[in-house]
Amino acid sequence: MNDFTTAVTALQAAPDGADMCPPFLSTLPVTGVGISTLGNPLGSGTVCASDARAERIDEIQFDLGEGPCWQALTTRRPVLESDLSNTTNTGWPLALEELLRAGVGAVFSFPMRIGTIPVGAVDLSVDSERTLTVGQIRGAVELTEVTARRVLRGALLAAAADGRADMETSRYSRREVHQATGMVAAQLGVDVSDALLVLQAHAFATERTVRDVSNDVIARRIDLARPYGSEN
Repeated sequence: MNDFTTAVTALQAAPDGADMCPPFLSTLPVTGVGISTLGNPLGSGTVCASDARAERIDEIQFDLGEGPCWQALTTRRPVLESDLSNTTNTGWPLALEELLRAGVGAVFSFPMRIGTIPVGAVDLSVDSERTLTVGQIRGAVELTEVTARRVLRGALLAAAADGRADMETSRYSRREVHQATGMVAAQLGVDVSDALLVLQAHAFATERTVRDVSNDVIARRIDLARPYGSEN
């Protein structure tokens, strides 16, 4: 079992609310980790940050509405900037200026998505020039995939505690939810646990119940394989 496999296993087994930054720090040559939600449906905010600089990196991108995390989420691809002082990336000039001012030398942003649901991003940073190997990038992607599930579940549980989301697990035995979950899993090519998270996220974003959304999926009134689960 390699270091990334061990880290992924530990992250999967961690209790709800656990700090998700350590697995990245222990397996990758970075000094800062910031995990954040971005835009709809969860809003923009820092989930956890390893230090003050990592938190500042999130803050810069939230305030300006641009940066590597936004690019990663939009393009659905990692943004790998090994030397910010010599980057040719012109997509976020204001954020670049602020990141350099904050002492960031390299930043690597990995998008968090569950199916078509945009969750946020993981930002890895270093105060000097740094390059990740292909194996390290793959490991970061694996960790990010697990992190995305945990972040989305945590956000939905918090919303349910405030009465803003339908997360009653006792209701998931209902046939409609099972059928819709299977349909979404097939449409998105994800497993049933991720498909259920997509249903829950869409219900949260549209202020409806999971059962109502499931009925619409079965009747093909909505297609969750479309970006953001757009209505037909």
